[in-house]
Amino acid sequence: MAEQRIALVTGASRGIGRSAALALGRRGAKVVATYREGAQGAADTVRMIQDAGGDGFAMRLDIADVESFGAFTAELIDEVRARWTAASVDVLVNNAGIGLFGLLEGVTVESFDALVRTNFRGTFFLIQALAPHLAEGGRVINVSTSLTRHVSPGTSVYSASKAAAEVLARSLAVELGPRGIRVNAIAPGPSATDFNGGAMRDDQELRGTLAAQTALGRVGEPAEIGDAIAALASEDMRWVTAERIEVSGGALL
Repeated sequence: MAEQRIALVTGASRGIGRSAALALGRRGAKVVATYREGAQGAADTVRMIQDAGGDGFAMRLDIADVESFGAFTAELIDEVRARWTAASVDVLVNNAGIGLFGLLEGVTVESFDALVRTNFRGTFFLIQALAPHLAEGGRVINVSTSLTRHVSPGTSVYSASKAAAEVLARSLAVELGPRGIRVNAIAPGPSATDFNGGAMRDDQELRGTLAAQTALGRVGEPAEIGDAIAALASEDMRWVTAERIEVSGGALL
């Protein structure tokens, strides 16, 4: 039996977003998979959900383009109503983001603004746009990073933008709590995705180094992050809100 009716996952054309969409679909949710450029990837995500017996569709969304959110939201609700006779979203997974890295002296105003505009500003205003359309008892999950706990050279602005999304989750948990909406953050550790050029997936030396620094002795897999997101969205976690849950296998303890 489905625990949630409709889930929207941003950045679902690949990596953790795709894994989250698939995990939610396997648990009975109808999934809206958004993408910025990877239309084929998002279509593949939807096909995988359908092949597993679920249902979903893809929509384009540029999380950095907040001016488009009004039109996106209207189209989303129209499509959800037409397909599933519903007028709300039960689960919002804010996964879409970018990673730009550089030491202090190498950070440009352009890269700084791009990170904040996408990872924090876009996340905030998408929640704002969708809040009136979130179901009572809904869930919002912001995808962060384990780098808000441990540090690495060249990640200062990226990590700060993700830390902002974590603080946002705690604050909005209070604001949305009267409607029974839970707001949390998931913080993945090093995972074998194509993020940052696929370094943690393809660079065996880097994987070995990270595995040696992780309690469970390996780099994570995208499906493990997706399963954690789906678990956090489930009724099993109904009393959890305003939390940051790290899914890193015990990285850099």
